[in-house]
Amino acid sequence: MRAWEPEQQLIPRAEFNGTDVTIHNVRHFRRGPGEHVRPSWEARTYDLDDVASVWYVLTPFSRDRRGPAHAFVSFGFDDGRHLSISVEARREEGEQYSLLRGMLKRFEVMYVVGDERDLIHLRVLRGDDVYVYPMRASRQEVRTLLTDMLARVNALHRQPEFYGTLRNNCTTNLLRHVNAIAMEPIPYGRRILLPGHSDAVAHERGLIDTELSLDAARERFMISERALKVASNQDYSRLIRAFDGP
Repeated sequence: MRAWEPEQQLIPRAEFNGTDVTIHNVRHFRRGPGEHVRPSWEARTYDLDDVASVWYVLTPFSRDRRGPAHAFVSFGFDDGRHLSISVEARREEGEQYSLLRGMLKRFEVMYVVGDERDLIHLRVLRGDDVYVYPMRASRQEVRTLLTDMLARVNALHRQPEFYGTLRNNCTTNLLRHVNAIAMEPIPYGRRILLPGHSDAVAHERGLIDTELSLDAARERFMISERALKVASNQDYSRLIRAFDGP
């Protein structure tokens, strides 16, 4: 049996029952001072009629070179809960990610499903700039996006796939899901391959729910400093969205 990195140890799956969906192996690790981590996984049930919003989370790896980045989405529900889904390269214990190894089929592709105090805050603690953009979408579009992603979760639970740096990575998978509901599909290109620029693509197409310029939107929706201050607060998801200004 293969030993996986602790944060990628369990593969999620979704069980649908009418409008309810129970997601097994939802990750909600808690991270304390230093290297202290409290692992935790659980099953959580959501009513698909209550999914209300979707947020695009972007974390460039460098302030000096914006291109390399990780991107994922988070869904908001009427009861105030948020559920994040992150497409990642699943690594064995001690294994390091690299672009080259991703091209050589050294990893599996994995959808990590978890809460924001885990998936978003992990990126904040690593020192990355984290942007949480509200996306312009109807409730039906958000629901369709979520169910499409959960169907992919189940497909990977049944049959694993190799991760691919160019064609089966975090943003290419997100692109497929978004294009399943988009009136005008977004083409694959350099700014998808270098996802640190993907917010520019979303902004140009009016997908980010703002009238601000791209630079102003990046400033408005960067939540890293705020997230550090509210790390232990049960109202984390609401507080990181306490954006200043109109």
